[in-house]
Amino acid sequence: QLLGGEKHQESWQSPRFDYYGAEPTAPDLSDAELPHVLEIYDFPSDFRTEDLLRVFCSYQKKGFDIKWVDDTHALGIFSSPITARDALSTKHLMVKTRPLSQGTRASKAKARAYADYLQPVKERPETSAALARRLVIGALGVRSNQTPAQRDAERRKLQEARERKRLENKQREDAWEGRE
Repeated sequence: QLLGGEKHQESWQSPRFDYYGAEPTAPDLSDAELPHVLEIYDFPSDFRTEDLLRVFCSYQKKGFDIKWVDDTHALGIFSSPITARDALSTKHLMVKTRPLSQGTRASKAKARAYADYLQPVKERPETSAALARRLVIGALGVRSNQTPAQRDAERRKLQEARERKRLENKQREDAWEGRE
């Protein structure tokens, strides 16, 4: 039995959720999460790493590094949150800075992805070539061409470094213990 006179009625219902128009949310980074990282932005796209290092040259001795986001955005990693705040308050002619929490979506995503590598920059410890020289001379079995005066100066320098490190550790321990 077929009935030919009925019309099929279509009903259109608007979707409850529109997944096609959805955009990923920006990672939520608070100021407390990476306080030593700033976003550097609004600089010419032909800037290179050396140019940015030159802009922040006063922070290089304290520890400063750059991670690129794109041609006009970079992350500035400072040695401490205090140094980052100082850089944030300084006005630069060619670049602008802002906290990472106010940064672009790409900067936040890069910071979230590389959070382990964005730790505060630490200064490289003082080094000496004395140990390497002694090991090489011992392995090759040759005589050292250093004068006794040079050896004594090197030993004194190493002894002073040991003493300075011992004193710093003692001061740190005294500060924790509340001694003066």
